[in-house]
Amino acid sequence: MKHRILAATSGVALSALLLAGCAGGGTDSGSGSGAAADCAPADGPVTLEFTSWIPGIEKVVDMWNTENPDIQVKVQTGPNGNNGTYQNFFNQIAAGNAPDLGQIEYDALPNFLVQDGVENIAGCSDVVAAKDQFVGWAWNQVALGEDGAVYGIPQDIGPMALFYRKDLFAANGIAIPTTWDEYTEAAKKIRALGGYITNFSQSDINQFAGFVWQAGGQWFGNDADGWTVSLTDSASEKVADYWQSLIDQDLVSTYPAWTDEWNNAYNSSQVWTWNSAVWGANSISSGAPDTAGGWAVADLPQWNAGDKVSGNWGGSSIAVLKGSEHPYEATKFALWLNTSEEALTALNEEANIYPATTEGLKLPSLTQGVEFYGGQKIYDVFAKAATEVTPDFVWGPTMTKTYADVSDGFKAAVSGSGTLADALQKGQDATIGALESQSIPVKK
Repeated sequence: MKHRILAATSGVALSALLLAGCAGGGTDSGSGSGAAADCAPADGPVTLEFTSWIPGIEKVVDMWNTENPDIQVKVQTGPNGNNGTYQNFFNQIAAGNAPDLGQIEYDALPNFLVQDGVENIAGCSDVVAAKDQFVGWAWNQVALGEDGAVYGIPQDIGPMALFYRKDLFAANGIAIPTTWDEYTEAAKKIRALGGYITNFSQSDINQFAGFVWQAGGQWFGNDADGWTVSLTDSASEKVADYWQSLIDQDLVSTYPAWTDEWNNAYNSSQVWTWNSAVWGANSISSGAPDTAGGWAVADLPQWNAGDKVSGNWGGSSIAVLKGSEHPYEATKFALWLNTSEEALTALNEEANIYPATTEGLKLPSLTQGVEFYGGQKIYDVFAKAATEVTPDFVWGPTMTKTYADVSDGFKAAVSGSGTLADALQKGQDATIGALESQSIPVKK
């Protein structure tokens, strides 16, 4: 699951901004963040509708249905959010026939809230009581900085670390880099041997956002006066300049991510590392099967020697969509799905889901050595990284467009037309324009 937190701000301020943004869409321009939905149980049996793109989710839902005859869940699967499911949700919300529950990535939640597309489930006592079961910064992603509000149940997180070819580094006497400066020096040595240290994704901006998150960047902020857009803050520029330098020196490949070219670059040992999230473990093993046993995982390189900071790349919530008549039953299911050991184990086995709960990080399946990685207990590295993600990275309400605009600029930079910093500036300008077009207040 790909993809990312709204910094703490006053509930009053955030509510005011989100209400202002409702002029741009939604089914009820007078509601917005509003009060928590009524959370009374139904008088009789209930059938819920749930839409997700998790592989094997049907098997997990069957487990719930077997044990809960009075709360049955009908699951529908579809493409991941930005590839069609989110637009379907908005169409269904507008038509008044949305499913009760929907999978929504963290970075998309502000957009749903601005468009009045999700219920505030803080009125459900079980939801409030469950807060301490989750990794703290993951809970912040669904609370969106608003007092007395919860807009989803955290499902998974994507703490980042360094996947690297332990065999190739050892055979060539190259030290595993612990800082980004050391990463550059290793890149030069690997290039001299005919390889690349990594591939810079020209299209998946979520990875770059994870780098900015680690560096302390703040892409968005909000208060009573409006949204602040800061894609060009000093940390973001530092990250952009760093990767631009590697591109300019031909020290990284630039294949489009998730393509046959990309997989082959790793499978042929042309590319030696990948700074990725926990879910990347499965991407490497499936995309580069011929390299089994050669990989290991280490901490993400740091900007300053001795620091212990990670970024996050990905993650989803299960939200109760606007108009659901059964928030009580919907939250019962969503909490079971994302906190019970049986569901978390099944989700991990079926889809390699990395849980957002503190206990979920200790699942037996996450404490074993992984054969593909030479028997290393790689999930210990990610469990540590999960504690090193800062809680204050902010997502804005138009992230789909922001990603698209920045991606266009990155593709141009890779081809030699402009720079990554130029792309961030263009994304900044386009994002401000998109917010203003939806009557969402922006501070300049």
